[in-house]
Order: sequence, then C-alpha cells, then structure tokens
Amino acid sequence: MLKYVLKRLAYMSATLWVVITITFFLMHAIPGDPLSSLARELPAQTKANYYAKYGLDKSLGEQYAIYMKNLLQGDLGESLKYPGRKVSGEIIKYAPVTARLGLQAVAIGFVLGGLLGMAAALRRGRWSDFAITSATLLGLSVPSFVLAALLQYVFAVRNSWLPATGWGGFSFTVLPTIALSTSVLAVFTRIARASSLDVLEQDYITAARAKGAGGASFVWKHVARNAVLPSVTLLGPQIAGVLTGSFVIENMFAIPGIGSNFVTSVFNRDYTMIMGMTVFYAVVYMAALLLVDIAYAAIDPRIRLGSRN
Repeated sequence: MLKYVLKRLAYMSATLWVVITITFFLMHAIPGDPLSSLARELPAQTKANYYAKYGLDKSLGEQYAIYMKNLLQGDLGESLKYPGRKVSGEIIKYAPVTARLGLQAVAIGFVLGGLLGMAAALRRGRWSDFAITSATLLGLSVPSFVLAALLQYVFAVRNSWLPATGWGGFSFTVLPTIALSTSVLAVFTRIARASSLDVLEQDYITAARAKGAGGASFVWKHVARNAVLPSVTLLGPQIAGVLTGSFVIENMFAIPGIGSNFVTSVFNRDYTMIMGMTVFYAVVYMAALLLVDIAYAAIDPRIRLGSRN
C-alpha cells in the first residue's frame, strides 16, 4: 500500500508540474497583461516601476523560473489586481464555502442516488423503476443554472421560504445545494441501478436466494456492498467536478466561493490568482482520485493496490 501511494504521489507531482507549465505559458500567450489598462494612464517611469515590482519586465523564461522557485517554497504570490492580497489567503478564505456546497451536493447524490438506483434495480420493469429512470433522465437533461433559477423563483421570490441570494446559515445553502446535487444524483442513480442489476444476475445471488435469503440484510450483504464499487469510482471525479465547477451557481446565488473568484481573476487577467487557483484545483482533483483508489481496498478486500495483477 505504501509503495503504491508513493508511486501515485510521484505521478501526481509530475502531472501537477505539466498543468502548471501549460497554464503558465498559455496564460502569457494571450495579448496584453494585468497592468496594461492601468499602465496607459501612468507616466513612463511609474509604469516601469509597476512592471519591475511584479516581474513583468523580465523574459517569460525568467518569470517562469521565479514562479516555480516561489511555488516550491510554498509562496503563491499576491494578487496583481488587488495588491496586498495573498493568493493563499484568498484560497483559504473562499475554498471552505465552495467545499461546503460541493460536499453537501455529493453526499446527497451518492447516498440518495445509491438507494434510488438499488430500489429501481430490485423493482426492475415496475412503475417505480420507470419513475426513477425517467426522473434520472430529467436530472441529466436540465442544466443546473436552469434549475437554480426555477428554485429561486418558487422558493424565494414567490413564496419567500428560503433566501434567494447571499451567504449565512444553513438556509442559505439549501437551494444552491439542490441545484448542484441534481446532476450528481442522476449520475449516481444510473450507475447504482446498472451495477445493482449486474450483481443481481450473478450466480452467488441466485444461490443465496435459493437458500431463502431476503429482506434488508440480503440487500446490504449481497447487493449493496458489491454494487457500490462503480459509484465509488465516480466519487473522486464528482467531488472534484463539483468543487471546481460551481462558479455558475455561486454567481447566481451571490455566494462568495472560490469558483466565482476564479472566474473574476480570469476576467481581470490576474496571473498570480489564476495560477494559484489552478494549482489548488489540480491538487484537489488528483487527491480525490487517490483517496478513492485507496478506499477501494477498504471496501473490497479482493482488490490489491499496487499488485502486478
């Protein structure tokens, strides 16, 4: 296990370096820079001082070398658009907000989706199976921002049951969490139904039923534990996807999350902020995949991580 984890960490480090390098050079390939609009209104010497302060007067290779050196020391730099704001401080400030929404959405999707998928598989061909399958297709078809607008109108504007925008207590998270979790729920429901149907056709299930097994214990011991593996496979990408792709929902609900701040930094051409959040997203995504792979061993003892087989 330790050998496998160390090997994966080495791969993750190489992948992270590739992501950082590609992002850095693509970002600088776009014409202009973060100070171009400001620099036009400044005297020549003041403009030169600004460029020297942020290292934009150096060659692209030198800027890359300086950034990588600072990154290895744990320094993500400070915002070019808002001097004095450390990139790491902005991530620490806004990431928990996005993480709360994302983890709530994935938890609802994983648990409820698994239950609905198994229920549909156990009642294959019946009206309940048809209803769950139809609802799943609807959840996959409706974009999250459309559902978010509908939720705001019904629950906030028309009935004033929940706040439409802002950030505060649990009530502020209900509508954005539902909007985020719908597609996640649909994906896990489909996967759970397909994997449960596959498990129910196995010979050991037939043998267990022939021995009189049934009820909740039968479903848990023989179906759920074996059908959950494909859902666990998707758990890592879904967590990373929700954490990194919730900026539309955050903007619609005026939530101060890292997603909305990332989009703002792109519009502002804030190089250091873009790079810092890209590093954060890449680390979150790869860490989620690693944790899922490790969780496989705990869920299914037959799986041996790092084995040649």
